[in-house]
Amino acid sequence: MHWPHGRQLSFRANRSNCQPTISGDDGIILTIEIEESNVSLGAKIRGLKLNALSGKNWIEVHKAFLKYAVLIFPEQHLTQEEQEEFSTRFGKIEYLVDNLKTIPLTNKASNGELYEQDSEWMKLLKGNEGWHTDSSYMPLAAKASILSARIVPTTGGETEWADMRAGYEALDNATQKKIEHLNAYHSYFHSQAKIGHTVKQGAGYGFNASDAPLHPLVKTHPETKIPALFIGRHIHIIQGLSEKKTEKLVAKLTDIACKKGTTLLHKWKPGDLVVWDNRCVLHRALPYPLTEERLMLHTRVAGDARSERAINHATA
Repeated sequence: MHWPHGRQLSFRANRSNCQPTISGDDGIILTIEIEESNVSLGAKIRGLKLNALSGKNWIEVHKAFLKYAVLIFPEQHLTQEEQEEFSTRFGKIEYLVDNLKTIPLTNKASNGELYEQDSEWMKLLKGNEGWHTDSSYMPLAAKASILSARIVPTTGGETEWADMRAGYEALDNATQKKIEHLNAYHSYFHSQAKIGHTVKQGAGYGFNASDAPLHPLVKTHPETKIPALFIGRHIHIIQGLSEKKTEKLVAKLTDIACKKGTTLLHKWKPGDLVVWDNRCVLHRALPYPLTEERLMLHTRVAGDARSERAINHATA
């Protein structure tokens, strides 16, 4: 399968954002270096220890999060507990499986063997190769996602992000006007069915019997007030449009917003941690050799009900 990769991650140092800050309680002065990517989203941050983040450090991180939408912290090597603690800075953790705050995204089973490619779990992971935003298929969409690399394959397995703020801005006036009041139903059943994976109701997180959540195609970011597309593979049907017209419009918007050369691509190294803003970003995983192990730890932050609650689940 051919993937139209975005640019390989490339950064330029934004020296104006290099500033002395206090890290932790030891009073050591560190310099935070923020390196902007060469596209409209993404920054690489050095000079911080996320497991010893002071209040002043957090203010700078949060500002960068709102501005760049994707923050890459190289070589942090956090424990799972430290990753969860950092995640709570952004809000309440969304539990995806039972009582687990963090889930492993891996092709290796608990018995030490690699999963078969046609297993139910690998079909779920395969779905992540389509452009999506996390938990749009839930009554409460996610605010942020935190992903760290533990074991990476020798090739492939990158993560790619697309800026939905820039995507909306790239639309012509007629298209912006056409979609400004449209809403779409998001369904995990539907998105998995499109890749040939039939899932039973109640089979796992997101596969429930409740009404498919209805979200606007264009959402205003609750903190920055910047409009952004809210699209992705989980869209089942746009209210008032046929399935065929829905597919055509979503494909058009995705092609514009995820245009080659405008996306951000990160090649993982063990210890890297990335956090992104689901309210204005799409992402996808890239394929890798399934004969090699890949282990990532994923923590998800729940959205604010005032802005991320589905229209048809307002009282849920």
